[in-house]
Amino acid sequence: MRRAVPVPGFRCRGKLFSWRPYSTSHNWSIHQTGTDAARDEVARLAASPRRALTLTDLLRHGRPPLSKEALLASANFTLSLLPARLASRIQALRNLPFIVVSNPHVSKIYHNYLHSLSTLLPYQQRQITTLEEEHQFGEVLADLVHTHANTIPILARGFLECRKYVNPTDVTRFLDTHLRARIGTRLIAEQHLALHFASQPIGENPAGASESKSPKNTVPSNYIGVIDTALQPARIVQLCEDFVGEICELKYGVRPRLLLRGEPDASFAHVPVHVEYIITELLKNAFRATVESGNEREPIEVTIAAAPDVPGNDRPIQDDADAGFQLDDAVSTNEVIGYSNPSSQSITIRIRDRGGGIPPEVLPHIWSYSFTTFSDMDFQSSENGNLDALNTLSGSGGHLSSIAGLGYGLPLSRAYAEYFGGSIAVQSLWGWGTDVYLTLQGVGRLD
Repeated sequence: MRRAVPVPGFRCRGKLFSWRPYSTSHNWSIHQTGTDAARDEVARLAASPRRALTLTDLLRHGRPPLSKEALLASANFTLSLLPARLASRIQALRNLPFIVVSNPHVSKIYHNYLHSLSTLLPYQQRQITTLEEEHQFGEVLADLVHTHANTIPILARGFLECRKYVNPTDVTRFLDTHLRARIGTRLIAEQHLALHFASQPIGENPAGASESKSPKNTVPSNYIGVIDTALQPARIVQLCEDFVGEICELKYGVRPRLLLRGEPDASFAHVPVHVEYIITELLKNAFRATVESGNEREPIEVTIAAAPDVPGNDRPIQDDADAGFQLDDAVSTNEVIGYSNPSSQSITIRIRDRGGGIPPEVLPHIWSYSFTTFSDMDFQSSENGNLDALNTLSGSGGHLSSIAGLGYGLPLSRAYAEYFGGSIAVQSLWGWGTDVYLTLQGVGRLD
């Protein structure tokens, strides 16, 4: 027998939106009291045409501090993207089996997305035209970022508790899509927040803004929002080596040497926090394998190679309903950055270890979200410390963390690498060692 359970909803355009199960075995539905308007609104937004997000899109408003016009354009541009992305995630969560969505942890994530969408929809009905409105919108974005800060560990706990009822392959497919979509949503919000703070005060002060509190002077000149336009992978490698080496020495009493080769001065434009997460996860695997195989005297070799910046080698933009958006030509870009001819600067980092390689029976599963290998007791004892590394990096001044033990390291690393056209390839020589090739795409030269 089907039963609708009343739960909190949200209001949009003066109408009450709530959600209820419309199938006892498959899906959740969202409905408006007396009509299907809310469900139709979410479906309409989720079906909006979008395309893959690029680093160039995030750089389109120029270097901070932005002018008033550019900052308002950035706010409206951000507002034009987020509701459809949130609606897409709500629809995807609705389509999960009933027993999964009824789990309190998965349900919490569902409600988080409803909350975030409800805070954005009132703004979507109009343009942001004043700095005061932009300041208020910034507060909404900050709330959105905070609301979704722990999405990964919460979802992990939910799927862990539902592991008896869902196929691991289906879970990996859902998490891969969901977490990749989350990358773009979070980047869009954090990019405007970073531009907002780096541009204060400008022209007239927003309500409550104070010049003395403006952090614009603390932002390095090579940063445009959350993007470092002169990122040097060699520096990221050294930072991550120090962190991983200390953890390795604490656990094993020894740490392998790391040899940095290739082009240590190579630089390009990318998101530092993404690169830090990926390199940390790859070095963790290399250090651990090297020590546990008894080859701690063998150095880990990291080679950095910058590909030639050849015009015409841009990565083609592909339609991706979950990973991108449709650019709005009506939005003023106020572009102040000069680019070279269309090009695609990429950097490849090879990490080579003598850790014995990956066992053949394990190799096919290294890209799966191995939630079944993590016990309830393990999760309870460490869930407070194992938060999403990207969230921790963003808010802790570079102190690295991880969701260690969940088996998320490699698949998440690949998701972050592939989001902007990069890749991770693993070549294992069983009985000898492993080579990992990380390729990251930049935006070419910035003039």
